[in-house]
Amino acid sequence: MRGQVPIDTSSASGESELWRDTRLSPAERADALVPLMTLEEKVAQLVGVWVGADASGGGVAPHQTDMGDGPEWEDAVRQGLGQLTRPFGTAPVDPVAGARSLAASQAEIVRASRFGIPAQVHEECLTGFAAWRATVYPAPLSWGASFDPGLIEEVAGRIGRSMRAAGIHQGLAPVVDVTRDYRWGRTEETIGEDPYLVGTLGAAYVRGLEAAGIVATLKHFAGYSASRGGRNLAPVPMGPRELADVVLPPFEMALRLGGARSVMHSYAEIDGVPVAADESLLTGLLRDEWGFEGTLVADYFAVRFLERLHRVAADAGEAAGLALKAGIDVELPTVDTFGAPLIEALKAGTVDEALVDRALRRVLTQKAEQGLLDEGWQPLPGPAEEVRLDDEESRELALRLAREAIVLLRNDDAVLPLNPAGKVALIGPVADDPMAMLGCYAFPNHVGPHPEQGLGLDLPTLRESLGRLVPGLAYAPGCAVTGDDTSGFAEAVALAGRSDVCVLAVGDRAGLFGRGTSGEGCDATDLRLPGVQAELVRAVLATGTPVVLVLLAGRPYALASEVDAAKAVLFGFFPGQRGGQALAEVLTGAVNPSGRLPVSVPRDAGGLPATYLAPPLGRRSDVSSVDPTPAYPFGHGLSYTTFEWSQARVRGDVAEWAVDGEVAVEVTVRNTGSRSGAEVVQLYLHDPVAQTTRPEVRLIGYARVPLEAGEAARVTFTVPADVTSFTGVHGRRIVEPGEVELRLGRSCAAAAATLPLRLTGPEREVGHRRHLQAPAHIDRNPPEGRG
Repeated sequence: MRGQVPIDTSSASGESELWRDTRLSPAERADALVPLMTLEEKVAQLVGVWVGADASGGGVAPHQTDMGDGPEWEDAVRQGLGQLTRPFGTAPVDPVAGARSLAASQAEIVRASRFGIPAQVHEECLTGFAAWRATVYPAPLSWGASFDPGLIEEVAGRIGRSMRAAGIHQGLAPVVDVTRDYRWGRTEETIGEDPYLVGTLGAAYVRGLEAAGIVATLKHFAGYSASRGGRNLAPVPMGPRELADVVLPPFEMALRLGGARSVMHSYAEIDGVPVAADESLLTGLLRDEWGFEGTLVADYFAVRFLERLHRVAADAGEAAGLALKAGIDVELPTVDTFGAPLIEALKAGTVDEALVDRALRRVLTQKAEQGLLDEGWQPLPGPAEEVRLDDEESRELALRLAREAIVLLRNDDAVLPLNPAGKVALIGPVADDPMAMLGCYAFPNHVGPHPEQGLGLDLPTLRESLGRLVPGLAYAPGCAVTGDDTSGFAEAVALAGRSDVCVLAVGDRAGLFGRGTSGEGCDATDLRLPGVQAELVRAVLATGTPVVLVLLAGRPYALASEVDAAKAVLFGFFPGQRGGQALAEVLTGAVNPSGRLPVSVPRDAGGLPATYLAPPLGRRSDVSSVDPTPAYPFGHGLSYTTFEWSQARVRGDVAEWAVDGEVAVEVTVRNTGSRSGAEVVQLYLHDPVAQTTRPEVRLIGYARVPLEAGEAARVTFTVPADVTSFTGVHGRRIVEPGEVELRLGRSCAAAAATLPLRLTGPEREVGHRRHLQAPAHIDRNPPEGRG
């Protein structure tokens, strides 16, 4: 089978062969190869080619149709090629046929160029391998809702193995941007609003992907999610402390604790400086201070944007020079400024060839790590016939994550679980829509409809899934997700009125660049439900029938006072291919909900969206008429069982905590209900007096604790003083002595125990090598009275 036969990579037989020597380190092999290359061969390794780019107007990247068609294939590969862009992720491709085609393309790349170096192949993988017929997992906000790093690592490992089987080397995930404004369309791609949660789960995803042999690419470094007004690619008016204390820590964690080998820069400009041209950030911080040695890749078309959108470059050659000097190694998705414009600038002497050599060494080092410089390299690790991107094991894993990620926000009068014998109505525009389960980076939403190909997946809706568990389930859509048509209200209201309970499902339809209500380029002006869905909610609530409100969405929508009459509220953050089944199981009690909010749910749609990480004047006060207190806070979530927390203490009953030391914090959690469930123990820091304003509380540790009925567990957090650090008045990260509190809570607003401590010693400066986590240990069934 073509692609399984080793490709002849010995075409440079007349040259020094040191770079082929696998006894040398990857960096040494790269150093040996760089001097052998012509200028054109060097530059060719710094670009990708997007062979499947869509010029029809239904693109998958901003300004895609403005950027030209790219070079002809023969011209693109003649001098070699750095990357192949999304051969599976641009149009429906049968997995087996796609693997064979990719292997054939690699053979052509090897034959065409003097050194015979294959391309590195990248794909999106935020909610699974973004390919036709690949399993779609829950979106990242669902990762955050699970509070389960082990499961996220397992999911990423499975995604990575499917990608490797198809011949992919690099995955453009995870997104470790911290949500700052829920109106931003890409909120659904983030893990949440807390840097510790984002960092720990992002690192877990990286570990899984990298263990499978896929180069994980952190997105988007940095500041992208803090755009003004929640608008995509809008300016970021962020100060250095917000950058250092909120935005950067997840990237540090994903690099140090996860081992990511690639970073994609942000489209953003921070305080007037586009990140793609920011040498202090991309080289001074990322490489010189943090010691990152992997590749830095450009977000799609971002180098050209320095000329066309940011207007800090006069032409394409200048844009290429700015990007290289800042530290960008690879231009994606296709040959543009790093093509002829860069070569002309190099020959004219306006760009230093040493910058090209610097980027090239990083690219070739990474290729050597993956075996792409080895003789006898094979494009596929196994037969193409064995490439299967969606199987029962993958679907079961997607279901496990969806079950853990459904969040029960309210359950008045124990209306849930549903009584299957009762008259149950299902109403709402997302109730019978399979696409309501998927985020914008799931292949069917990302690439758009291909009716002749179909979805390529079994994607049960909530109606289909709940109908299997509730005989006689009645349904009416009520309205569409968007638009102002209320003609379906009457049928929906009548159905609700004659039912014992009504499940009302509302929310989003993910898409890109205005083709959805959530997703990249689908920003919102406020946090009202799209279309006339809020009116439908009010009309159904007015019937007096008990209502279970289900939100399937990519951002938290405001749950204002008009929905206070709802008996129960459930939230699913695009729960993936088996999300309908998970929701139905939670609604009927087959699964006990255990998700916790990764973002706060606001009460008011029109106020400035604000996350829980607010200092005192960012919270409710008597100096403003606007109360930003959310309807449901970060970390909140209910269960069908009950938990008792007891015996919280600092081990040793100490009151002092050295600024360079650690303390152990313990609490016992017991399941006092009649069924199994999982509690999420959250550890927060409160710093009452500091030299800069600080959040009222911030998450510094957590543990997901599954417990059988009657079972207890002792949870111990080992807390290094480093996790209390912040950026002080002089711009340096410090551990400051003084009074602090460690709060064990069920959410950021519900402390079960408060443990006061005094940090002692001189003010201590810490850097990138500081301790980043407060790891938790779970001791099951501890002796009675322990503590």
